[in-house]
Amino acid sequence: MQDLHDITHGELLETLEELGQPKFRAKQIEEWLWEKGASSFDEMTNVPKTLRAALAERYTLGGPEEAAKQLSEDGSRKYLLRLSDGATVECVGMPTGTRLAVCASTQAGCAMGCAFCATGASGLTRSLTASEIYGQVMHVRDDFDERVTSVVLMGQGEPFANYEATVSALRRMNSPEGLGIGARHLTVSTCGLIPQILRFAREPEQFTLAVSLHSAVQRTRNLLMPGVKRYSLLNLYEAMGTYVDITGRRPTYEYALIRGINDTEDELSALVDFCRGTLAHVNIIQLNEVPGSKFHPSSDARAGEFVRALNRAGVEATVRLSRGADIDAACGQLRQRIERKRD
Repeated sequence: MQDLHDITHGELLETLEELGQPKFRAKQIEEWLWEKGASSFDEMTNVPKTLRAALAERYTLGGPEEAAKQLSEDGSRKYLLRLSDGATVECVGMPTGTRLAVCASTQAGCAMGCAFCATGASGLTRSLTASEIYGQVMHVRDDFDERVTSVVLMGQGEPFANYEATVSALRRMNSPEGLGIGARHLTVSTCGLIPQILRFAREPEQFTLAVSLHSAVQRTRNLLMPGVKRYSLLNLYEAMGTYVDITGRRPTYEYALIRGINDTEDELSALVDFCRGTLAHVNIIQLNEVPGSKFHPSSDARAGEFVRALNRAGVEATVRLSRGADIDAACGQLRQRIERKRD
């Protein structure tokens, strides 16, 4: 049976008409789906029992099942969620004072093959539906029993390789009939798929864009991020200029410092040259250690040197606070751990 979350508003109205029900029932049902997060039709207490029964005969309510959860000393919680077909994805809840940020996945696995990424090592299983992306955020919200204030699609997968579902999920999160999160607090992180960056620039909402850069030297970037070899740094630079011209918004470049690979003086000079004179923020990230990986994080001191050099060139830059360092923080690690236990 089809998941009720996956039908459109129009399709829901058609179903209600077939069942001889008034149109206003659609608003009640959608409120249970997208705002209250009902996990069963019985929870829909303001919907007649006969209608609930009729819907249950036609649809499921789906929703992810929690396969594993890890709790960090800093309050972060990492989840491995199992979807209806058995595919698994990871998401993270990160509380800070009165705020709750969620990092969610857009695909089960990833086809980009980034050399330092635990998810990339597993390959792509499939893309997620918009409701499966949204459902991760709802799961975190319900587990914390707090309102989610921001979401970043920076978990497993390349969001722009699943463009339609990604934007649909963002719109539902932004909607007052959904989670009601401001558009500028909803961020998409891409490896740099240029056609989709330009398309995203023309979306009417003020969603935020982050680009995983990791090197401004073409040869190094090709080594680290083979999935975007076909998009040169020159073309990416031009596309980001177009993005800023169209939106007027400041994008973020993510740069995970890897010892001996992209933390050299030449790499730093290239990064400064790439960003100088542009509207951009650079997030220097301390790489998560992945068991068996040949890549290791740079020192805190080196991260500080990168920030200071960028700042001197007039580029806004900070070191991103690492969360969940005492758990399987890197995307794909928890999934791999569970799968190894099964084997």
